[in-house]
Amino acid sequence: MAAPRFFHPRLMDALQGYNRQRLAGDIGAGLTVGVVALPLAMAFAIASGLKPEAGLFTAIIAGFLISALGGSRVQIGGPAGAFIVIVYGIVERYGYANLVIATAMSGVMLFAFGFFRLGTLVRFIPIAVVIGFTNGIAVLIALSQVKDFLGLNTGPMPGSFFGILHTLSASLSTINLQATALALASLAVIVAWQFGLTRLAKANAWAAKLALVPGAVVALIGATLVVGLAGLPVETIGSRFGGVPSALPGFALPDFSWETVRFLFIPATTLAMLGAIESLLCARVADGMIGDRHDPNQELMAQGIANLVTPFFGGMPATGTIARTVTNIKSGASSPVAGMVHALTLMLVVLVAAPLAKNIPLAAMAAILMFVAWNMGEWREFVHLRQYRLPYRATLLAVFFLTVVFDLTVAVEVGLVAACLTFIYRISSLSRCEQLSAQDYPPLVGLERDVAAHRLHGAIFFGAVKLIENLEDHLPTRVLVLDFKNVLYIDSSGADTVLDLVHTCHKRGVRLIACGLAFQPQDILLRCGVTEALGPANLNPTLAQALELAVHDAQAARCPPHPDFSRPY
Repeated sequence: MAAPRFFHPRLMDALQGYNRQRLAGDIGAGLTVGVVALPLAMAFAIASGLKPEAGLFTAIIAGFLISALGGSRVQIGGPAGAFIVIVYGIVERYGYANLVIATAMSGVMLFAFGFFRLGTLVRFIPIAVVIGFTNGIAVLIALSQVKDFLGLNTGPMPGSFFGILHTLSASLSTINLQATALALASLAVIVAWQFGLTRLAKANAWAAKLALVPGAVVALIGATLVVGLAGLPVETIGSRFGGVPSALPGFALPDFSWETVRFLFIPATTLAMLGAIESLLCARVADGMIGDRHDPNQELMAQGIANLVTPFFGGMPATGTIARTVTNIKSGASSPVAGMVHALTLMLVVLVAAPLAKNIPLAAMAAILMFVAWNMGEWREFVHLRQYRLPYRATLLAVFFLTVVFDLTVAVEVGLVAACLTFIYRISSLSRCEQLSAQDYPPLVGLERDVAAHRLHGAIFFGAVKLIENLEDHLPTRVLVLDFKNVLYIDSSGADTVLDLVHTCHKRGVRLIACGLAFQPQDILLRCGVTEALGPANLNPTLAQALELAVHDAQAARCPPHPDFSRPY
């Protein structure tokens, strides 16, 4: 038997049987995704309170590492909209130097998740929690772009929801109508290009080719040309950030305080958990499109390495990105080589065309992020909430409002606690105890006070131990039979409650017989001492045998043997 491979990038398998045809397809897909990633990478960085090159460097370095070392054939990694709110809050509260440390810490956590084979645990997060915080993040992204969309002169924006609303409302008098018109026109181009060409592509070959070019790129180029030719007085990347450097950064350790680092554990954990959720959800979407299955643990390790390395080269947190991954698949990618080409394409753009980025208007970038925010949200879930039960609705809405108004970490914690409580309640309600009557087993006729038999169903855990405790108040006089045949699981609390019942029966002179134990219940009862307390004579494989023994015992107690007068005293 082969030893388990703890680190095995999917690239090693994808290159087997690799040929020129697949290489050509991967190069074409990588070039297309590189064009798509260019405006998004800059937009995500700007919205996060960073310089635009932070997003580009992340897409280059993290994108290359995630594709080369990851567990998916087609996933594209890079900066993502889900991180905007968290990154902005860390930068505002702790500064960029501590964002670097928090991102590196999250990388170590992600690698540990994968190394200890915890990739599948992310799937246990309830969908209501995922939809709630995704929609909440989308609202916050759109709200954070109102400033540039309207061209407001606000100064530094606060990170809190109410602070943003107060700042925006106080600055409405500074609206720039030209910037607003440019943003609206850019958004209209993106929407028309996205939906109009998609319909035309079904009947027109040229439209199908044009549809491969993202509307965000078209809007960005068009808005840049309009601003340059017409000389519109709107804010650009050059006027706010001084442009984008035309060289890759070197390795640099930031100046940070160890006193501050100790406060970064929760932000780093949030980055790690969100990165894990986003990347694995994205990988699952990709699996459904290409008919493949990714390695979640390898993917998490690759995400960890990327987030550990990238921040020390001027980057920001990275994860798998659904929009770019879907574009990669539709463009004909068949291996991680496409993702590596996408990163090299962006690097070539930075080295050659970086000076042109200074003329990009921020209003157009805001329009792109508005469209991204709309696509992020699962807005139909709000319309269909009536179809779901109250716990699902309450969890989704609570996570959504807590994400928007307070904090993503608080929202996820509350959502998980609410989901766990709901799950415990539902499972406990499925567990039940039913008493067998004399009609079910005729030999019990006339022995109802002496013998009681109960069949247990479901799981006997800490949320359902009341079923066992209730039996102590209605014990028979002679024998109690418990049928565990339909019990799937018993935890330590359930086993301790059964042990208490055994002791209570001994004190009251009632014989307790257990039967039908499956492997897990039998194992936990053995390890908790219940089997020893019962004794081997009171363990039976079937209910019929247990009832036969109980009836015999009760009848023997009713009719004691005659005394033997021949015995000498």
